[in-house]
Amino acid sequence: MSDPTLVRTGARPAMSTKTITTLAMLSGIAYVVMLVSKLLPSVNGFLDFDFKDVVICIGGFTFGPVAAAVMAIVVAFVEMITISTTGLIGFVMNVLATCGFCCTATFIYKKRHTMVGAVLGLGLGVVVLTVVMLLWNYFLTPIYQGLPREAVADMLVPIFLPFNLAKGGMNMAATLLLYKPVVTALRKAGLVASSQSAQPSRRTSAGFLLFSLALLATFVMLALVLLEII
Repeated sequence: MSDPTLVRTGARPAMSTKTITTLAMLSGIAYVVMLVSKLLPSVNGFLDFDFKDVVICIGGFTFGPVAAAVMAIVVAFVEMITISTTGLIGFVMNVLATCGFCCTATFIYKKRHTMVGAVLGLGLGVVVLTVVMLLWNYFLTPIYQGLPREAVADMLVPIFLPFNLAKGGMNMAATLLLYKPVVTALRKAGLVASSQSAQPSRRTSAGFLLFSLALLATFVMLALVLLEII
């Protein structure tokens, strides 16, 4: 994943237009992924697994953490005015969750453009997502769910903590699995500049794939336990 994709050239307006076009396309895909995620069962009746962060992280890995933040805000705003029933509070929670995960991951990856940097960034993103959402669920869930704050406090460790770990972990694994094929497709379409970096060996790529699959399986199992399916 060592592949910086933005190259500074004299053709700044053309690059800016191409970047905006690509981010708009990825935002649209993220919105569709969010809609599909709504078909999944909820944890405790109101906690939804949402995989739009995978698309936003891919955009952030490609164009930087500011791009990830912009995509997070745009997609959350469109969700608020189209299908959301939680209004402004849901919008704020949505943006906080996505930015906590994606902006952390993409900031680390921007500093360290390697496979290790991607794993480290995404791992820290899961931690930040979990901590941020524990705090904000404690403050805001009583307001939009009408629950006593004491009841929400009792849910933090047994429900909110594993839910956000499972959600973040699945998004982390899916991002690791999908980043390369998605960016390769964007390069072939001429929407992203070609990488000048050395490509990892087949053995390294195979090990990375196995690691990502094992990570995904682990957090899927946690999600199934939370959903009381297993």
